[in-house]
Amino acid sequence: MITKKWLYCAAILLTACTSDALDRPEADPLSEPVARKIVNTSADAAEGSLLVYFDDAAIADVETAQTIATRAAVPATRAGIATVDEALAPLSVRALRRLFPCNPRTEERTRAAGLHKWYVVDFAAEVDLDEAAIRLAKVAEVERIQFNTRMHKTNAGDYHIRPLKAAATVETTTRAAAAPFNDPHLSRQWHYINAGPTQNCPTHRLGADIHADAAWPIAAGNPKIVVAVVDEGVKYTHPDLAANMWANPAEQQDGKDDDENGYVDDLHGYNFVTRGAVSWSDDIVDDQGEHIGDSGHGTHIAGTIAAVNNNGTGVCGIAGGTGKNDGVRIMSCQIFSGNRGGTTDIIAEAIKYAADNGASILSCSFGLKSGDVLSDEAYDRSFSAEIDAVEYFIDTKNCEAADGGLVIYAAGNEGKSPCCYPGAHSDYIAVTSISGDMLPAYYTNYGPGSNIAAPGGDYSISTDGASSLILSTMPSELNEGDDYAFMQGTSMACPHVTGVAALGLSYALDRGKTFTVDQFKSMLLTSVNDLDSNLEEGTKKTAAGTLTLRNYRKQMGTGLIDAYQLLMQIEGTPCLRAKVGTLQLLPLTSYFGESATNLTYTTVEMAQEEMDKLGIAELPTIAYGKLRIQCTKPGVARIKVRAIAGGDTLGTDTTMGGMEISKEFAIIARSVQTENGGWL
Repeated sequence: MITKKWLYCAAILLTACTSDALDRPEADPLSEPVARKIVNTSADAAEGSLLVYFDDAAIADVETAQTIATRAAVPATRAGIATVDEALAPLSVRALRRLFPCNPRTEERTRAAGLHKWYVVDFAAEVDLDEAAIRLAKVAEVERIQFNTRMHKTNAGDYHIRPLKAAATVETTTRAAAAPFNDPHLSRQWHYINAGPTQNCPTHRLGADIHADAAWPIAAGNPKIVVAVVDEGVKYTHPDLAANMWANPAEQQDGKDDDENGYVDDLHGYNFVTRGAVSWSDDIVDDQGEHIGDSGHGTHIAGTIAAVNNNGTGVCGIAGGTGKNDGVRIMSCQIFSGNRGGTTDIIAEAIKYAADNGASILSCSFGLKSGDVLSDEAYDRSFSAEIDAVEYFIDTKNCEAADGGLVIYAAGNEGKSPCCYPGAHSDYIAVTSISGDMLPAYYTNYGPGSNIAAPGGDYSISTDGASSLILSTMPSELNEGDDYAFMQGTSMACPHVTGVAALGLSYALDRGKTFTVDQFKSMLLTSVNDLDSNLEEGTKKTAAGTLTLRNYRKQMGTGLIDAYQLLMQIEGTPCLRAKVGTLQLLPLTSYFGESATNLTYTTVEMAQEEMDKLGIAELPTIAYGKLRIQCTKPGVARIKVRAIAGGDTLGTDTTMGGMEISKEFAIIARSVQTENGGWL
């Protein structure tokens, strides 16, 4: 029996095409070089599949063939186009399916973005991928061929996982008296509120944290903000996560696609590897009988973002609310299941699912190796399907606080420069990792493509190997029966920035503020404390080796994320105060973060009419990281300053680099200024 959902989609397809196959001769394979259509290589590609993007003229016939197969309740193995089917004939095709399943609620938007033209060809594992790609690329109706490349989980060895109960010597490392919540293990989450040196962490620094104690009294979360954790599965029944899990209101776990969105049992997200409900256990067994279950990675990340606050249980999450069912919601988009998954088709589908089901932020801890890709142009070409899905996510408005989605990646854990892709892409935010000493973690990637730093932990700077790690939620099934564990990695740094971003969107909703994605990214990347002043010279001794600190200067991003600063920026337009009649240097740290003196600035923009309001004769400039300005009459005017987030040069299609950020200030010029900086 055909469901209403498929009848709806079939109607859409049939109204867009005729029943007759295109009768066109096969294009001369030399008229367009085959190599131009094949966008990447078969290196590290999954066996038995290729991604195919059909042209506008062909897609109607492909969809007709799909509709006929659906009515017959059999997998489609032909495209309905003679030239395509001739190319597919010797490839033992098992299925030809849409990469992004038809969802009646979002099909119109899907088609407008061109995502309906992406198909996956599944065939026997022994089929030669390169030969198959060449055969299909010679067909005129095929616009692009992409190998189904594997991404990898970012990791730092074994993450140095330490169950909380097993780490009996872990000290209190948080200024607990300053915290507004009653969660018993918040005292061990130094990454939120760092108390400085302890017996086990003698190099910890006061303030090497995200400044959560100042932020939480202002905002703690909002359930209208949904964060998609694109990773291993999240344990949605965890006692410190269950109340903050996103729930699909029309779905039940009954083996059916209750809401007819193309996904069975997607109650709290979806497992795109096993094609069913989210899983986090170790009961998956390979052909050799070995368990290949998850590591708890996704659950740990989810806890940092939104473990339930003030519930008298476990730990805190950055945007976990106040215990009144007011935390942000976590959607589990599972792209890894044990040692399986992570292919482009799975990742792209998961990202589109997140967009279609209400997510405003992606938290991603996977990628290529450092140096595998060295420019946005190369990545855009080689990972075309994933790029299309991410652009779709960015263009989807799922909350009133921003006009699109925010994409955040871990920078990678190879201890190398540059940052790894996809995080290095100039449209996405890449997060490097610091430890409690406010210095780079020994494993963090850095350099071009890196945008901002956050706490990720570093086992080597604590005497017990745990106190300097990141404490968060874990599946007890994988963790010696313990619901909490310590881990380290840029995978742990990434959700700190994600959580702060979710907190910022929550506060914007509370105040009725709306920002463009670019505006919000600029605020996020300038809500930082200085790192570079610690990296002028010297070394950092770790159990893993010696770091030369100057190598990291201006290579870790704009600075260390600060939740309080982001909330302050969201409250209103920042103001700079100037004294009339004096040539002065105005600090920009309140607006570009504590690293303002070390940023590379590109332009200062001020309209002539704005300059005239304050009697400014020459366009202000930047000197020593400060605004050099002279006002000759009192008043208020606007000015914009542009800078680079991460490094000295902007990223382009052909060159890796930072992201452009900008700030607009109101300059308030007055004749009298009190000695304490106030105004008479």
